[in-house]
Amino acid sequence: MTASMMVFTESFDAKVTCRFFAQLVGHFDRKVHLIVDRHSAHRSKTVRAWLAGHEDEIELHFLPSCSPELNPDELVNSGLERSLPHTQRARNQAELAVAARRLFHCRQRLPLVITGYFQAPHARYIVDE
Repeated sequence: MTASMMVFTESFDAKVTCRFFAQLVGHFDRKVHLIVDRHSAHRSKTVRAWLAGHEDEIELHFLPSCSPELNPDELVNSGLERSLPHTQRARNQAELAVAARRLFHCRQRLPLVITGYFQAPHARYIVDE
């Protein structure tokens, strides 16, 4: 399993989403199946147009509405919050981005941590066959 991440400091919108999708498909030699929530950026015209031009590379699968418990990203985010040192809280957005990148780069070298996000009972649907 390969983990891909992106830390951004601007608002999460369709432009950021397309940038991440482009980065993501560049890491794989086969089609990416991505599970996403129903955030407006994921459903925007801009994203739909980008996906239409890359349908052989990526396909989105939407989670049901109002179901954050099914989203492994929520586990990643809560892990980030727990892992950042409480004594060295980021004082601004730039410091937070540096801390997040540092943590995620460390996590990328720990495949058991990454696969653990998908072992939670409510996220098992991703790996169950």
